[in-house]
Amino acid sequence: MKLHSPIPHKKTRLEIIPLIDVMFFLLASFMMVSLTMTKQQTIKVNLPVAAASQSDFKPDMINIGVSAAGDLFIDKEPMSLPALEQRLKDRYAKDAQTPVYISGDGDTRHADMIRALDAVRRAGFTKVAFNVKATAATPAAPPQQN
Repeated sequence: MKLHSPIPHKKTRLEIIPLIDVMFFLLASFMMVSLTMTKQQTIKVNLPVAAASQSDFKPDMINIGVSAAGDLFIDKEPMSLPALEQRLKDRYAKDAQTPVYISGDGDTRHADMIRALDAVRRAGFTKVAFNVKATAATPAAPPQQN
């Protein structure tokens, strides 16, 4: 004897759209993680500390280091100021929108940092920033009034 259920019997089916959504999410996540896995090629300097930091390094950027003695480096290669400016003009001038990051030691004189900045500007670059170490977000002290 065969019994029939009063509830209509539905055929089981596999929903593919949620699976596709999950796969796109995983793909986007892996792409974002892989973009942050770049190697910084600059000299080791003791960076000054700031509350806001630009710490995303991309392979299509130029890293310039200024040591405490005022020596200039581009990707760990020491060079003089005129040589730095000439190299920037020759090698990188075809794309002046390439970001340039200047890393200065904490004990570097301000004048040495400005010399590096001036050389980068004379070479035609417009996107220039200074690297600093990020700290925990601390509220800034209000200015004291006398």
